[in-house]
Amino acid sequence: MISPAPVSGDRLLRDPQDFSLVLGGPLFQLMRRAHLSDDALQLVRQRILVLSLFAWLPLLVLSALDGQVLGGRAAVPFLLDLDVHIRFLVALPLLIVAELVVHQRMRFVVKQFLERHLIPERARTRFDAAIVSAFRLRNSVLAEVLLIAFVYGVGVLIVWRHYGVLEAATWYATPGAGGSMLSLAGMWYGYVSVPLFQFLLLRWYFRLAIWARFLWQVSRIDLRLVATHPDRVGGLGFLSNTVYAFTPLAVAHGALLAGMIANRIFYRGATLLDFKVEIAVMLIFLLCVVLGPLLVFAPQLAQAKRTGNREYGTLAQRYVREFDTKWLRGAAPAEEPLVGSADIQSLADLGNSFEVVRSMRLAPVTKEALLQLAAATLAPVVPLALTMMSLEELLKKLLGIVF
Repeated sequence: MISPAPVSGDRLLRDPQDFSLVLGGPLFQLMRRAHLSDDALQLVRQRILVLSLFAWLPLLVLSALDGQVLGGRAAVPFLLDLDVHIRFLVALPLLIVAELVVHQRMRFVVKQFLERHLIPERARTRFDAAIVSAFRLRNSVLAEVLLIAFVYGVGVLIVWRHYGVLEAATWYATPGAGGSMLSLAGMWYGYVSVPLFQFLLLRWYFRLAIWARFLWQVSRIDLRLVATHPDRVGGLGFLSNTVYAFTPLAVAHGALLAGMIANRIFYRGATLLDFKVEIAVMLIFLLCVVLGPLLVFAPQLAQAKRTGNREYGTLAQRYVREFDTKWLRGAAPAEEPLVGSADIQSLADLGNSFEVVRSMRLAPVTKEALLQLAAATLAPVVPLALTMMSLEELLKKLLGIVF
């Protein structure tokens, strides 16, 4: 495997592609050697086609050989299993698309710490070390080996076998006294397709952990925040854009949840409301893993706000006293007209600056970003509301909420 070259802040300024959460690791190198990816994560269609068909197509073929494609003895034949189709033909491609989106949208983020001069010169070594450490983890062979071990040791043998298998006769398993008996298609499903999907998903969580760790290390640096920056987060507003990069990942989680719920509604007699806790937990989980890392800057932003309120409050007090003395107490020169005086505009500008400081947020998170992440997560689940009401009733309720 190719080891990451040392990356300095100066090199990062010259080449914005030097920082990427996804351009590394054994699987990335394997995709490159198989000509399914290049250095910029292009060829995304080829990766989607190969990985999705590798996980899904053998299930179709083996189910057909067993007579479980659309009929047979199973209550849930293969073509009617919404969970498996959504998992491998919707969620898995979205996990792959998310790599390209995150790479393209986030490769400029770290560069902006330097372009905006947020990192003091004395702390550049620590900043460079944080970048190199993130790359070392991203490219770790051991990390992906441990992920594979976790997938088979916990994800398949415990989580999938005990909580993922539908409690009914399906194309892949038949319930029995000693547990579910897997068919030939079920063997491929349980020991190839599901582990592949779980590995890609856990690999994303690992990348999110790398990102959170990097932000935490940067937050330990005494950043040069400016309380009057118009983004109202001291100049860190660019970090809120990272939420949009993770939108495909949020949609993939929503689709995965929707597939699981759909199977239980159609084949176990459940209702959508039975899963309100699961939906809420998924939404909260994604909000935490995507937005949570940005909260590490709250202490510095709070300190910058307190300092700004104190300093600009003192400056404002001095200015308004002088303004009062000059224009209200008769100290203005007789030949200086009030109309057209720059003092009025300066007073308004100072008031605007003070208001920016007063309204500073304690985290680089916007309401719009939060709503987009929530909407992306819940969008795949919304069509399941049709199992509870007609399309006309659903549209009326949605329009009532929006308008």
